Amino acid sequence: MSATEKKEIIIRVGLDENAIPESITWEASGASQGEERADAFMLSLFNGSDKTTLGIDLWTKEMLVGDMNIFFYQAFKKMADVLERATQDKEAAQMVRDFSREFGKQVKLLKDA
Repeated sequence: MSATEKKEIIIRVGLDENAIPESITWEASGASQGEERADAFMLSLFNGSDKTTLGIDLWTKEMLVGDMNIFFYQAFKKMADVLERATQDKEAAQMVRDFSREFGKQVKLLKDA
């Protein structure tokens, strides 16, 4: 991507009369699917100069607790993969994987091994 080329990710949140999310959709420039539906999202933006993270976390009012547990379990596993790819720190990534496994067991997604 050249320095002048830019891409967009658009997230749309439909709110009910009490400002509670009813719908979440997203689309990305260059993606072939067009607008996609989502039930939840977590967005983290890191400011390197301030060493702070901004987080935006939303889920629809129909999101089930079991689905939220699956969402978090998969997010933890994804974070471990990203951490390893970004830092090459296999030990730290394994710590996150171990945590994700324990989380999965605790919320009854995984059986004790």
